Amino acid sequence: MSDRYSIIPIPVAYESREGNFRFEKETWLIAEPGLERETEVLAAWLSRVPGIEKVKIVSANSNISESLFMPSGHERNKPEGSMILLSLEPELFFNTPEGYILDIAPSCIQIKAAESAGIIRGAASLWQLALGNGRKEEQEVSIQAGRIVDEPRFSWRGLMLDCARNFFRVEFIEKLLDLAAFHKLNVFHWHLTDDQAWRLEIPSKPELVQYGAFRRDLRYQEEYKKGGYYSQSDVKRIIDYAQARHILVVPEIELPGHSIALLASHPEYSCKGRADPTVHFEPEDRYGIFEDIVCAGNDDVFVFFDDVLQEVCKMFPGPYVHMGGDEAPKTRWLECSDCRERMNTLGFVSEDSGYLPEKLQAWFMGKISNLLFKYGRRMIGWDEVIDGDIRRDTIVMSWRGIEPGIHAAKRGYDVIMCPQTRACYLDHKHNDEPEEPGHLGVCTLSDSYLFEPVSDKLSDEESDHILGGQANLWSELIYFGRQAEYMLFPRLCALSEVFWSPRGKRSFEDFSQRLRVHEHRLDALNVCYYKGRFF
Repeated sequence: MSDRYSIIPIPVAYESREGNFRFEKETWLIAEPGLERETEVLAAWLSRVPGIEKVKIVSANSNISESLFMPSGHERNKPEGSMILLSLEPELFFNTPEGYILDIAPSCIQIKAAESAGIIRGAASLWQLALGNGRKEEQEVSIQAGRIVDEPRFSWRGLMLDCARNFFRVEFIEKLLDLAAFHKLNVFHWHLTDDQAWRLEIPSKPELVQYGAFRRDLRYQEEYKKGGYYSQSDVKRIIDYAQARHILVVPEIELPGHSIALLASHPEYSCKGRADPTVHFEPEDRYGIFEDIVCAGNDDVFVFFDDVLQEVCKMFPGPYVHMGGDEAPKTRWLECSDCRERMNTLGFVSEDSGYLPEKLQAWFMGKISNLLFKYGRRMIGWDEVIDGDIRRDTIVMSWRGIEPGIHAAKRGYDVIMCPQTRACYLDHKHNDEPEEPGHLGVCTLSDSYLFEPVSDKLSDEESDHILGGQANLWSELIYFGRQAEYMLFPRLCALSEVFWSPRGKRSFEDFSQRLRVHEHRLDALNVCYYKGRFF
């Protein structure tokens, strides 16, 4: 693959041809009806390429479009400029809706796909090729002629951003969505609630953000609060932006643990607060696992969350809602008379009269799953949710390593692989040097690239339960967008290739060479990225 074809993630098939396509002073995007949104996205992307001056959109049925295809001898009436055609061809066969063909000839470029999602994936490849290996404004933009036939290996290729520990502006999230699409990711997992904040406006329950969206910053002696929240209009803006790039937005509402910010407005939903009305909570400015969680013995909790999830499902049109389920200590449940009564009633007691709180959590999460099902949604949870044998339509995110994901797949659960151990947790340090930012572990670029989501321990049938993988960025020590970029890149580039490209085509040596070209593209897009050693 030449420098001009150093695409990340590496395509399924590509071939170079003679000649080059040159961008003229005007670039015409010609699209079939129904591809207006995708064409606008490509126009915006190409407008960010140094050296491409004007990008214009015309319908394939317009008079201008017809004049662009005038045969030789009619050049006097033919508009000047280079042509890029976007077309849907339903007869094209791909295994997924995101497959595409990118044909580059000296006279024009064509992106073809069976569905509009494929058009966007092909547009991302074209965007990378147009950015090339770095150029100045005055330099001509040209792309070597050739053909790419491509489609993803996995249907779930995700990026999680923790906006609860620290708040990130809508504008920064939009930048990340463009960078996700640039690398052909298709899921944005939006972590919105935790012990440190409740970030999502629920119109019928304004107290959630009133008491949960801002917290005292304990680094300062004076009282200083930091935070923010996302309004309904913010959510709509993010969803619209993501949908135009064929990225699914999955919200996460943490339960029953990591819920201190929720309890700040509703202490009565904790075990201690239900028994003692003087109990008070504030969003935490510390990090870790806290004993106070949502009470499983209080029926009012489910009435409350029925209302909350109904509004969440109205805001987020996708088929999934992530409900957490991780790191929920059971001390309060074992102390709580209501929770013990619940376990007695449900028979969650062992032969030696010991309580089984893990089964109570599975029952609790099952109740939440039923609420989501009522609103046409499917629940996702961190891998602890299967410890108590939760219902099989739950999607499991395997974060404590690959073994919980293997165990879940063998039991018939659909799984998203995102292990923290030297693979997908990008808040970990790039390397083990003391000067490097990050915490709780080390994950090098080669660690991320060499991660394989499908274990050899799984049969073919069990492997079908592995939907894909996800990069997770927790923000305890990440206060600004520039820091987030530095922690994400280039490891997100590596994981994008793990999730998209055929296993047999992946080579870390080849990827490393392509990354050197790709870094110039990240520079052109004003991305702050790690530039140290890869191992």
